[in-house]
Amino acid sequence: MIDVAVVSKHLPEHPVAGEGKFAFVYFVTITNHFDQPMQLLNRYWLITDGNGKQTEVRGPGVVGNQPLIQPGESYEYNSGAILDTPVGSMQGFYEMQDPQGKAFEAPINVFSLRAEKFLN
Repeated sequence: MIDVAVVSKHLPEHPVAGEGKFAFVYFVTITNHFDQPMQLLNRYWLITDGNGKQTEVRGPGVVGNQPLIQPGESYEYNSGAILDTPVGSMQGFYEMQDPQGKAFEAPINVFSLRAEKFLN
């Protein structure tokens, strides 16, 4: 099993705040619970803002890497998203590959992007 944990944070000081947009950083930990190494090949994100606007992001690896995650080990990285609204969500999957070349999807459960200062 591949476990994906995500924590997000609003960045009110980000320059886009002056443009009426909302910047978020998210911290991802990907843990390999299999007994063999697994490689992250591709990513897919579905980003939804508070108005229901959806953006899809696909591509190779994460932040320029296609890490090989050893059994029992984790890979951590952070990235960001810009929304037009103070609240939204993200979800998706990583395409992983085992040593025999078999690819599978590791789901990324939905998580919130929230600018607390703007919410009641």
